[in-house]
Amino acid sequence: MEINYQETSNDLLKRIDIHQRYGQRDIDEWMLDVLDLQPGLRILDVGCGAGKQCFLFHEHLKGQAEIIGGDVNPELLDKARSENARRGAPITFTELDFNKRFPYEDDTFDLLSCCFAIYYAADIPFTIREMHRVLKPGGRLFTTGPMPENKQLFYDIIKEATGKPIPPMPGSSRYSSEILDAIKATFAEVEVHIFENPLVFPDAEPFLEYTRASLSEDRKLWRGLFQGRDEFEQVMAAIREVAEKRLAQDGKLVMTKVVGGFLARK
Repeated sequence: MEINYQETSNDLLKRIDIHQRYGQRDIDEWMLDVLDLQPGLRILDVGCGAGKQCFLFHEHLKGQAEIIGGDVNPELLDKARSENARRGAPITFTELDFNKRFPYEDDTFDLLSCCFAIYYAADIPFTIREMHRVLKPGGRLFTTGPMPENKQLFYDIIKEATGKPIPPMPGSSRYSSEILDAIKATFAEVEVHIFENPLVFPDAEPFLEYTRASLSEDRKLWRGLFQGRDEFEQVMAAIREVAEKRLAQDGKLVMTKVVGGFLARK
């Protein structure tokens, strides 16, 4: 199954920034609590993007881990490498396509993480088998992704503004079903952890920033709503009208992120 999406670093980083500014809970703290990392690990972060998880692990373990981040997007890898150089960190960032055989031997890593990326894989069972293969016996896989209840307000406003159905999202439509099933079929033990984070917007502008970045980042998924810049701006104007109406009614906009953390042991 080929997932048709387009990711740009500016849109991705804008969404991450809005999560940090308006979220009521810290997903990094939750993740570290779930993982309970110990020094001396060999870690592979698949779909590392601009390196956020790699830097989090490095700082938490005070440099006492060997960390590799892999991604298929050269723009995001360049940002990760630049930040790595600025920090003077020993993290390795490399090209890695999770739709192909991983360039690592069997039983290599203690932990493999894949945060908000695995649902873009073309062949989920293949990718998960590769993750399983490169983990050491007893090694762990940790993935994160959106659950079906994720950011319902976002979709409700878009649907009301456009009068059109929401296209199936690669994350929420696959993560808690197809992906979780494949992990359970491949790994010896699987735990499901849920993280809920309300993003509270006191005015419409940050919600509109988030929406603009989301629709732009994944614009190939939203082709049923707009074609080209002019139609995109028309859709955004309609979304603004609905968002401001709801804000006037409720005094704030609350968009709750609902994330599943799947922790599996080989």
